[in-house]
Amino acid sequence: MNYFGARELDVVVIGAGQAGLSAAYHLRRTGAEPERDFVVLDHAPRPGGAWQFRWPSLTYGKVHGMHSLPGMELTGADDSRPSSEVIGAYFAAYERRFGLRVHRPVEVSAVREGEGGRLLVETSEGAYTPRALINATGTWDRPFWPRYPGQETFRGRQLHTADYAGPEEFASRRVVVVGGGASGTQHLMEIADVAAATYWVTRRAPVFREGPFDQERGRAAVAMVEDRVRRGLPPQSVVSVTGLPLNDAVRRAREQGVLDRLPMFERITENGVMWEDGRTVEADVILWATGFRPAVDHLAPLRLREPGGGIRVEDTRAVRDERVHLVGYGPSASTIGANRAGRAAVRSVRRLLDRVPA
Repeated sequence: MNYFGARELDVVVIGAGQAGLSAAYHLRRTGAEPERDFVVLDHAPRPGGAWQFRWPSLTYGKVHGMHSLPGMELTGADDSRPSSEVIGAYFAAYERRFGLRVHRPVEVSAVREGEGGRLLVETSEGAYTPRALINATGTWDRPFWPRYPGQETFRGRQLHTADYAGPEEFASRRVVVVGGGASGTQHLMEIADVAAATYWVTRRAPVFREGPFDQERGRAAVAMVEDRVRRGLPPQSVVSVTGLPLNDAVRRAREQGVLDRLPMFERITENGVMWEDGRTVEADVILWATGFRPAVDHLAPLRLREPGGGIRVEDTRAVRDERVHLVGYGPSASTIGANRAGRAAVRSVRRLLDRVPA
């Protein structure tokens, strides 16, 4: 790529989900102007972050703990509307209200060392040379597919949560749902109403949470994820350590046997799955609700990863490069955490810009 004419800016924000928009808002609050001082790049075709790709049956009323973006409340939302529509419209209105001028669709291929202490951000619309980077790329683009013996021999269909479009396509099918998180249970409860049979398989026995998810529980969950990030280990999601909330729908599904969990199978056969003791079940579909990994491959040229496989982060700052901040990563991967991380990243970036000459 020819970098002649690369745009010099103070900050590039990559990603326009909750964390990226929060960062852009707080940049504006410090007096920074879009296009002049910073730019927000988003690879998605429209506003809404990863929410725009969620399945239609995930209505807004089923969303757990969606927190409003800073400076503009999300009010009056219809619980029966798809969350992709509700949150997409909200994010679009937010971008307009604060004049964030998000560039989309823009693919960021790499971030590497530039000249004069600047970073070099290579994108599909040209190169940028910022003094600091706020990375808010989330996880949706990196679905995690576990590997099991015999997987390639399965004659049925395999898909991931990222491909899930709703329960209708599973009518009269025998379905194995793999994964003990919120998505897996939601998929299972929907599919069970139309499928010929469902089987729920998880590596660990699921933990169902009684009572409200209060601040004390929230802080404890975030602390567990934060500890891993500080040690340079790959982050777990906050949700993975909070347990599954027990609501009326979950209680009903447990009573009906829909949420009777099976341990992880040993291998996949042509017609289904098999356990170590020789037990088998036949299946037409395997749905992998096995989560996502942080989408940070474009940062590889900066060599930020630790021997443990993760990027060590303190607050939001990458320990190996103070110019790089990760928001929506590890402990800030929840919606409320993303808001706070956006503010914290901007404060840190502001201190860096004030300290280091342009």
